[in-house]
Amino acid sequence: MHVLAKGRGGFVMHAPPTVSLCDRLRNLPQYLLPQRLLTGLVYRFTRLQTPWFKDLLIRHFIAHFQVDMSEALEPNPRSYADFNQFFTRSLRAASRPMAAGEATLCCPVDGTVSQAGSINGDSLLQAKGRRFSLIQLLGGDAECARPFQDGSFVTLYLSPRDYHRIHMPTQGRLREMVHIPGRLFSVSPLTTRVVPDLFARNERVVAIFVTTAGPMAMVLVGAINVASIETVWAGPITPPLGTAIRRWSYPEAGAGSVLLDKGEEMGRFNMGSTVIVLCGRDTVNWDPALQAGASVRVGRKLGAIRRTSPILAGISG
Repeated sequence: MHVLAKGRGGFVMHAPPTVSLCDRLRNLPQYLLPQRLLTGLVYRFTRLQTPWFKDLLIRHFIAHFQVDMSEALEPNPRSYADFNQFFTRSLRAASRPMAAGEATLCCPVDGTVSQAGSINGDSLLQAKGRRFSLIQLLGGDAECARPFQDGSFVTLYLSPRDYHRIHMPTQGRLREMVHIPGRLFSVSPLTTRVVPDLFARNERVVAIFVTTAGPMAMVLVGAINVASIETVWAGPITPPLGTAIRRWSYPEAGAGSVLLDKGEEMGRFNMGSTVIVLCGRDTVNWDPALQAGASVRVGRKLGAIRRTSPILAGISG
């Protein structure tokens, strides 16, 4: 059986992904684990402030994942009140310089490129041979997805050892935020290959901006053990995990408006996951080095903006 995906030139035929039996068996526990219960327990444990417990946990984590504490604003592991405060630690400004140029789009996170390329109509590439829906990623709202159809995307995976604050790729004004409840599958490379529609099934927070590159969405995808996703303007969005989609709208100016500069922090994962950046059609050229498996860091060049635009012009077509 083949799958039809609508692209700019009509429908494109895609062969179904070939997944080995070994990978399917390795991933089987993902469907059996009590995802929310385990994630809730992680939330509690990572906020325990018992000195011997949190210090032991932090020391083990640093040794196991070879975390470079010399980059941290606070390099002393004992100075953190709990494990979560350590995990979401801030870095010295000089350790993540922003690529210069008004037309330069900067990487929002430290991590690894999962996929990058074009959005074919409503279809994004999840892994080789496996695609998922833009509309479903954005909570089933076709109007919300419309500015990004036939646009560009990049999916960035954050491993446990990575810096877990998220920064703006360019200057932008927040237009809307959406919290979409869902599953809490791992977002590891194995799960990305095996689980259909992974990013459109997991819990996520979508922040839609008007930027110098036109419409841009930052999709913060949750996962098992990602006990909390938060933004700088609203604080923690999860927990509670919830069961219904929630939406917030923001004005262009005045009370309640949110304007963030290039490189400014926009949110963080309290435990690691994935960020998907969506751009409109013909607005961005991705850097040629942005290939699946490539390592990235906050501030490096992600791509070039084809034509910069004023951020108060709104989102159109």
